[in-house]
Amino acid sequence: MRRGENIYRRKDKRWEGRYSVGKKANGKRKYRSVYGKSLQEVRQKLYPLKLKYQLIQETQGGACILVEEWGQRWLHEVEEHVKQSTHANYKHKLARYVLPVIGNYALNELDEAAGLELLESLKARELKASTIQVIFRIVNQCIHSAIAKNLLKSAPFASVKLPKAVKNKHQALTKKEQKSLETVALTEKTSKGLPILLALHAGLRIGEASALAWQDINFDDNTIHVHSTFQRVFCVLDKESKTELIHTSSKTDASARYIPMSGLLREVLLKHQAESTGEFVFSTKETPAEPRLLTYHFHKLRSKAKLEHIHFHQLRHTFATRCIESKGDIKSVSQLMGHSSAKLTLDTYTDSMLEQRIKVVKQMERAIS
Repeated sequence: MRRGENIYRRKDKRWEGRYSVGKKANGKRKYRSVYGKSLQEVRQKLYPLKLKYQLIQETQGGACILVEEWGQRWLHEVEEHVKQSTHANYKHKLARYVLPVIGNYALNELDEAAGLELLESLKARELKASTIQVIFRIVNQCIHSAIAKNLLKSAPFASVKLPKAVKNKHQALTKKEQKSLETVALTEKTSKGLPILLALHAGLRIGEASALAWQDINFDDNTIHVHSTFQRVFCVLDKESKTELIHTSSKTDASARYIPMSGLLREVLLKHQAESTGEFVFSTKETPAEPRLLTYHFHKLRSKAKLEHIHFHQLRHTFATRCIESKGDIKSVSQLMGHSSAKLTLDTYTDSMLEQRIKVVKQMERAIS
């Protein structure tokens, strides 16, 4: 027996009312139901829900695809357009931090409250502000893809205020610290100190050093061709996160670059090549040594130099700082670092250039006096 709009008398004598929550991935309407012992009870439950979801569909869109389902579809779509390491990062962040919290929301149910729920869950895990920003950036990319396909009408998390990340100053080693570390690296009988010299004298990242092959080094024109990297990335298997080592091209076109060798670096590399039998500069049984092994050796050597407070990436910043201190022009330093623009170099090494700016002002002052 049917009474009113989508209200039925069931065989078990209860009343059932159905309301539309939107459209599924196949375009068909999806319905939910409320139940009651009387027609009046069902009406009281049903009409507020009808009104709510009618408003949701008018203002937010008609797609009631679950966020978990849409997230998987989006990951599949972007896989061929981003690097393997980037895709692995997207997948890991969604699986670990996002889908457990808002995965059961329909796309058109997403609103500021859902965004705040996600934000609070990330804060509860004591994640850094920068990590929270990255997670929301990935979620928003996923959502904007739905908007582009007319599944949503607007970005539901646009008004969510994220915590501000404190910008870390790229602290370079002092000249004394650099000398101390170089001395330890050079006295190391094996190649364990060589990654340190590649970072201090050529600005290589740890993954770039790991991927460096002998064919990338040209001793005739004294250049190192940096064009690839080894990274350990997360992979999600059966809802468990594991890691795998992947070889990939440099993170941006600008990251692929030619770096002139310093005299010291050339000498050390030639000596190591004479003792090497592998394809890669740092090889273990014909395979490249992975970044965390190089990092492990670095930690041992920094302890010998009594510099336990430093991390490997600071060596790259030290290279850039020494280049700037030697009055290197910003465009050249930017290209050596593999930055996408000179502006990025300027923004990154503002503090390193303070002394240079002071000199410019003093020169100006002398010129007008």
